[in-house]
Amino acid sequence: MRYDAHDSLVAPARATARLTYLIGGAVLGTLLFLVLSYSYAQILQLVFPSDVWARLSPSIENATSPVGVLVNLFIFAMLIIALAVALRVVHKRRFVTLVGALGPASRQFRRALVAMLVLYVVIMMLPLPEGMEPEPNLAFGTWLKFLPLALIGLFIQVFAEEVVFRGYLQSQLAARFSSPLIWIGVPSIGFALLHYDPATFGTNAWVVVLWAGAFGIAAGDLTARFGTLGPATALHFINNFGAILITAPQGQFDGLALYSYPFSVEDGAAFWAFMPIDMMILACGWLAIRLALRG
Repeated sequence: MRYDAHDSLVAPARATARLTYLIGGAVLGTLLFLVLSYSYAQILQLVFPSDVWARLSPSIENATSPVGVLVNLFIFAMLIIALAVALRVVHKRRFVTLVGALGPASRQFRRALVAMLVLYVVIMMLPLPEGMEPEPNLAFGTWLKFLPLALIGLFIQVFAEEVVFRGYLQSQLAARFSSPLIWIGVPSIGFALLHYDPATFGTNAWVVVLWAGAFGIAAGDLTARFGTLGPATALHFINNFGAILITAPQGQFDGLALYSYPFSVEDGAAFWAFMPIDMMILACGWLAIRLALRG
């Protein structure tokens, strides 16, 4: 079976496969994350002088400054901590069981990362639709100065989402249900709906949901196919690297982007024009990783 490797992630979940455990773990993890996030915000306000914090706050909300982006990325560390505690308390599982064997996970991550980088180099040489060419956004020296912290924060962000949706939810559901339609489908729907943000994206909110759902399916398939979070994390990392650190829409999470697109996240025509391109890149990334890992 093409998903035989998935058993290495599912096996540790079988002792607590009942849905009551999953619900309990999700509730406890969510509550812990809210508490930790509040504490994180309070600590930041103590670290920054009040006048500096007042200037930073608007840029943190939409991540329109380098510090604003970093603050938004590092909050995902609170999600990792919350999940690790909930996993231990409710499921008596070690956190590493969500990732898979660390040796294979690391090797798969590196090989998938190289495949994605090659793909993105090719994509960056292709012409964009007329009038949508990126414009300079952040000075290269400033970008380079923040890059080490940005890469750490970006990895924390994508890893947190992968351990929650592909590591935890997918493995626990797969321990209870045999059909991939459930254990890939449900986490993908949840991942998609958490990206629903009409206050930010306006009428484009459902476009973002559609793409996030497709990404969830691709990441879930890679996780089940190769038995670790390495491939899905690489797919996620390079996708977000391009969207956050290379080119971002104006006025939304563009604080650390070298370039910005000449449109905002509320521009419906631009979003729909880019949707087929984004879907094609996602499909090519999924296929490139499969070829690189021969699965």
